[in-house]
Amino acid sequence: MLRVLTLATLFPDISRPNFGVFVERQTVGLAAHPDIDLRLIAPVGLPPWPLSRHAHYAALAALPERETWKGLTTYRPRFTTLPGTAGRFHAGALTRRLIPQLAEIRRDFAFDVIDAEFFFPDGPAAVALGRHFGVPVSIKARGADIHHWGTAPATGAQVVAAGQAADGALAVSQAMRADMIALGIPAERIRVHHTGVDLDRFAPRDRGVGKARYDVTGPLIVSVGALIARKGHDVVIDAVASLPDATLLIAGEGPARGTLETQIAVRGVADRVRLLGAIPHGDLPGLLAAADVMALASASEGLANAWVEALACGTPIVITAAGGAGEVVTDPAYGRIVDRTPGAFAAGIAAVLADPLPPELVRQGAARFTWAANTAALVNHLGGLVSLRR
Repeated sequence: MLRVLTLATLFPDISRPNFGVFVERQTVGLAAHPDIDLRLIAPVGLPPWPLSRHAHYAALAALPERETWKGLTTYRPRFTTLPGTAGRFHAGALTRRLIPQLAEIRRDFAFDVIDAEFFFPDGPAAVALGRHFGVPVSIKARGADIHHWGTAPATGAQVVAAGQAADGALAVSQAMRADMIALGIPAERIRVHHTGVDLDRFAPRDRGVGKARYDVTGPLIVSVGALIARKGHDVVIDAVASLPDATLLIAGEGPARGTLETQIAVRGVADRVRLLGAIPHGDLPGLLAAADVMALASASEGLANAWVEALACGTPIVITAAGGAGEVVTDPAYGRIVDRTPGAFAAGIAAVLADPLPPELVRQGAARFTWAANTAALVNHLGGLVSLRR
């Protein structure tokens, strides 16, 4: 039996049910493996008092410090995040908070390996904890942890140092692995570990019925992702503005909402471009299956779960060449990879709409991404690190 301690600051809770759902799904799958015994540490970063008393942090501050979440024994220790420091001290604060917590857990659960699910601040903290407790460490790179935290002046050196010191690292795509190598993380320690998709939940449905739920009759374009500049929703809005019969639904929430609302009003497309806000992950299959195209103009990605989930629903994708795009769109049936401009996205969407393919054919693009394969690869990887250390 392999005893795994999973460390994930990117993980859902009752106040943020969509936050890191892909990490949750991977962890639940790993914990269900017959050869795995797992405990989950999902730390919560809060600013020091009195800022932590602000209403903005009330829901996080109220979370239980220990609970059973989706069948997982889950600890949610608080650690201090200092505003205005660009994350410089996050990993140190997390390490200091977790040493006594893990010492207590270790009395009854002598974990064999630490599985860190995000490169910052999880990665540097996991390396320090691994040294303290004498166990190997794996860190997974997913996207912004490398592209943002790994290059930011305040945190980049910490990310690289963690990657160099970890016993092993995982990357969500070949493209992400190449980015990690370029930063100076040893190539021989990095293994590509693709995400999975629930092919039972994400599956083709009656497209007409799905559109009717959203009061749409013509071509439907869907975009899924946080409302932040990096996701490029503004590019897709401008693209759809030039496609007069198309409707665009954007699922996600974030700080760019006001800017996007203004753009929609200025472009005069409020009658066919809607911001849905954050929708429950359980409602996402229905939305994606209703769409004729899923379009996402990301500036950077690892390997977006939304790409694979759309394909599983039989919906082709129009995306940029960000991250592992070329590892997903390996056939024209699965969609188009285009430049990050409104004109290129409009042309790509129009091309897909002009040549609709059977959803079951499009769905084949997701067949490679299963949670069973994800779990098997992760068990093999973590077990191998423990064997090497022994």
